Amino acid sequence: MTGYGTASFDSGSTKYTVEIKSLNSKFLELSLRLPKSFTEKEFQVRNECNKQIERGKVNLSFNVEKANTTSNAAGIDKELLKHYYEQLKAVSADLNEPSNNLLQLALSLPEVVKYDEETVSEEEWKTAERTFHQALAAFQQFRVDEGNVLEQDVKMRIGIILKNLELVELEEPKRVPIIRERLDQFLSEAVGREAIDQNRFEQELIYFIDKLDITEEKIRLKAHCDYFVETLKSADANGKKLGFISQEIGREINTLGSKANDANMQKLVVGMKEELEKIKEQLLNVL
Repeated sequence: MTGYGTASFDSGSTKYTVEIKSLNSKFLELSLRLPKSFTEKEFQVRNECNKQIERGKVNLSFNVEKANTTSNAAGIDKELLKHYYEQLKAVSADLNEPSNNLLQLALSLPEVVKYDEETVSEEEWKTAERTFHQALAAFQQFRVDEGNVLEQDVKMRIGIILKNLELVELEEPKRVPIIRERLDQFLSEAVGREAIDQNRFEQELIYFIDKLDITEEKIRLKAHCDYFVETLKSADANGKKLGFISQEIGREINTLGSKANDANMQKLVVGMKEELEKIKEQLLNVL
């Protein structure tokens, strides 16, 4: 959801510049900085951002630079200023007070300094709006380019998880002889080999190994990874959906780890978890 876009247009008399920046956020947090003359257009700008940006902590700024800086300068009502000044001068004389700052005081009185109401014509707004859309297009292209990079990265990491799953399947058959030998040795040391009921031992061994069976977890993990890659191909904004799928992938990986009962399989599971954490970090930047 990070992004950056900027555009500017110089008409000769006025230069319009629009800059859009965004960081990650679960929702759209939009902060606008518009010239006073564009205040009435704020709702329109917000609506357009809501439609196109969807999520992210977004800062959008409009900047308008006039070539003639005096066009928006404040005016002074000379007659009113003189009137205030004469009154203040008379009061100062009556009270026998110094009259050093009378002009400054008069300038601060109501209606002496007047500001023209800042408005924007429809033609000026069309120029500014066009610049805004250019900046928005650049912003969206930035996101698309970054999204393509992220897509390749998470695909690669899903591929690593699936490769580790294949290696887990190769290690899985090696567990049974090791488990059988370990339990047999433990019972021999505990009660003596002569006291072991081999039939009962085989039954318990089958029960124990069945509890460690990971067939279901392997199937689910493969299905979740395939669904993740399939969802990546969608043109819709699926960041939250990918987040949910990654949670399901994590559950299956954790179950694999708890049932592994084998050092080599545990190493492979740890590698899966590491790649999944990197995927989750990247998904924070996906719409």
